[in-house]
Amino acid sequence: MEMLINNLLSPIVLAFFIGAIATLLKSDLEFPEPVLNAISIYLVFSIAIKGGVELSSSHFLHIWKPSLATLSLTLLIPAAVFYLARRLLKLNIEDAAGLAALYGSVSSVTFLAAMTLANRQMTPPEPFMPVMVSIMEWGILVALFLARWSLQTEKKTTADFSIKDIILETLRGRSVILMLGGLTIGYLIGEEGMAPIKIVYEDAFRGILVLYLLEMGMVAARQISAFVQLGIKIIAFAIFLPILHGLLGVSIGTWAGLSLGGSFVLGAIAASASYIDAPAAVRHALPSANPSIYLNASLGITFPFNLLIGLPLYYKFAAWLHQS
Repeated sequence: MEMLINNLLSPIVLAFFIGAIATLLKSDLEFPEPVLNAISIYLVFSIAIKGGVELSSSHFLHIWKPSLATLSLTLLIPAAVFYLARRLLKLNIEDAAGLAALYGSVSSVTFLAAMTLANRQMTPPEPFMPVMVSIMEWGILVALFLARWSLQTEKKTTADFSIKDIILETLRGRSVILMLGGLTIGYLIGEEGMAPIKIVYEDAFRGILVLYLLEMGMVAARQISAFVQLGIKIIAFAIFLPILHGLLGVSIGTWAGLSLGGSFVLGAIAASASYIDAPAAVRHALPSANPSIYLNASLGITFPFNLLIGLPLYYKFAAWLHQS
């Protein structure tokens, strides 16, 4: 309970609440779109650069097992979501694949919030965790491949996209470019090269993250009216999935030898759902998929659930596993 209260009183969660309240009160508070894009780019790029710097001093023996564990999650999560969406929600192939792509990918903001919580609890995660984020972004490919295979199996003409197109589209995605590019830069410059830009990419980071959560609160509040349209099954689905994936991620991370903070962050990565880059890939590959299903589930339900309740839950589970 104490951790839950502390999480609710953290600056990023309070900013999220204020943004949501502002929208519900019909305030004219808003961020210009170019500013939002700049903040989003900055956050992902800065965490990748810092991860690359730390990775430059890491040994391969320390990273191969967590990487293998993350790869297993990258394959398992979108496949499981696709299957469950088809069986339990009775969604068509396109809509099920849309959900699988978003839940198989990563929310960068959830990842950053988890990093912040782990550091605040004095259990910093391993410095190479941004590499795990990059690996899990490929869950989009798994989901879209399942869609293509299923559509062709049912001999539907809507399967009019190639694996090559999907791979190229994923590689062109903003988060993949920023994450891989930032990791490369950080790895090459090391601690010495980071020193001159530390004030921008490290010292200012948390303050800008708080601003971004203010906007996320506004965006999430706009989704409230869509909850009724989703139906109780999808709402429950969007809450059950992050819990299942989060506990699974923590367990696999602990098995892979990650620290308490590292296994918690891996659980948060697994529990998160993308709402920026993955939707763009889905719109391109599966234009007939219904955005109101996968976007409202991801951004309107799963994101605030993780931010407010999920993260403390995954951390407590990680702490329990590491004490057992």
